[in-house]
Amino acid sequence: MTGGKTILLVEDDPAITMIIRETLVGECAHFVSVGSVAERNAWLGANRPDLIITDVVLPDGDGIDSLAGASVDAATPVIVLSAQNTLDTAVRATGIGSYDYLPKPFDLDELTAGVRAALERRAEPAARDAAPADSHGLVGRAPAMQAVYRTIARLASNDLAVLILGESGTGKEVVARAIHATGLRRSGPFVAINMAAIPRELIEAELFGHEKGAFTGAHSRNAGRFEQAAGGTLFLDEIGDMPIEAQTRLLRVLQSNEYSTVGGNQALRADVRVIAATHRDMRSLVADGRFREDLFYRLNVIPVTLPPLRDRRSDIAALVGHFVEAGRSSGLPDRQFAPEAMQWLERYDWPGNVRELGNVVQRLAVLSRDTVVTVRDVETVLHERGEGGGAVEPAVLIARAVDDWARERMAATGEGDIHEQLEAIVEAALLRRVLRDVRGNQLEAARRLGINRNTLRKRLGQLDIDPSHP
Repeated sequence: MTGGKTILLVEDDPAITMIIRETLVGECAHFVSVGSVAERNAWLGANRPDLIITDVVLPDGDGIDSLAGASVDAATPVIVLSAQNTLDTAVRATGIGSYDYLPKPFDLDELTAGVRAALERRAEPAARDAAPADSHGLVGRAPAMQAVYRTIARLASNDLAVLILGESGTGKEVVARAIHATGLRRSGPFVAINMAAIPRELIEAELFGHEKGAFTGAHSRNAGRFEQAAGGTLFLDEIGDMPIEAQTRLLRVLQSNEYSTVGGNQALRADVRVIAATHRDMRSLVADGRFREDLFYRLNVIPVTLPPLRDRRSDIAALVGHFVEAGRSSGLPDRQFAPEAMQWLERYDWPGNVRELGNVVQRLAVLSRDTVVTVRDVETVLHERGEGGGAVEPAVLIARAVDDWARERMAATGEGDIHEQLEAIVEAALLRRVLRDVRGNQLEAARRLGINRNTLRKRLGQLDIDPSHP
């Protein structure tokens, strides 16, 4: 136990209060709990806690915003608990000098570890001018996204280099823009360059600019991306595709914070925050000699790994709503999704991730005949689209149908013969399909099925299938 310490809990849910009290009883000498902003302020008027643990949504106000006007020592650590698990919450928590931010439901071991660390050292005073409340295009409350939000919030008070990792379509540029918008350089420009889209021979001129006459076609001086991003953020997308020869010069710039234009000899200051991103396995590129190890470590100061959409399926409904609203703002028809259609979207693996989902929602908004999108609408769009993950394979649809059927049967009856039931359903459908194709010719049907004709006759009788009218 940390002797002599006082913890103030601000939480209006009695059940959560009891759990936290029982969890932390051995971590402090005094544990005080209040249930509102008014009670908290009254207690703080006469007392000084060593740690504040606060909920965000309280009966009479916001637990984060209201702390700015409370009698709290700037060095008092604050742990924020919230079911409002968004980037906005994480950023606002950081803005008040929060020591930690834990989304509900939280892990009690993680809370205990945070409390111990907070009580062992007083938090540094923090600036209270956090960026304006905004989701910055980030949607979702899945646990995997909470880690992303917390990292972004902790980057708000520094200029460290960031490397964003994740599959194509997971939203790496959206995260980069959020880091910029919540950081120290948010009043400066955000300049992005896709390293995979620039010809190898032009990459240095694009990054650092060039002087008139530096090479054939250079008819005038041109500012590079480092110069354009001065005072702000430079986003190097698909950094894993950068040619090895250009990596050497970028490393020198990151080491010295100086560069010169192509064809120039004047040293210019690199006044930017660098955020890089890639869908590639950077450590494999380093091991294969395709990416400089020293440059990798320069860029990978703070890694942010984005989860694929299949690992945050609980966010799909919110993302769909976000894309519908964005489409409506752009003039697309308003749409609602039938529960079955939403369930279908939540089961799909989304190889193209969030980008693919947004594309599908836009197409559905245009192509659906009714205001309510159906399962058939979703399947039609996924079959017809020519990019992203491509059409849904029949085997995938069958697997999903089996999954739905089995889940419903087990939930409804708990019967132990669902294998036999499903086998009969699938086999009957297959036999009928083949018999229709061969117009009832059992010999040909048996050949196509790869079974003995007598076996076919036996199964037709057991499944009560008339071969002349399948």
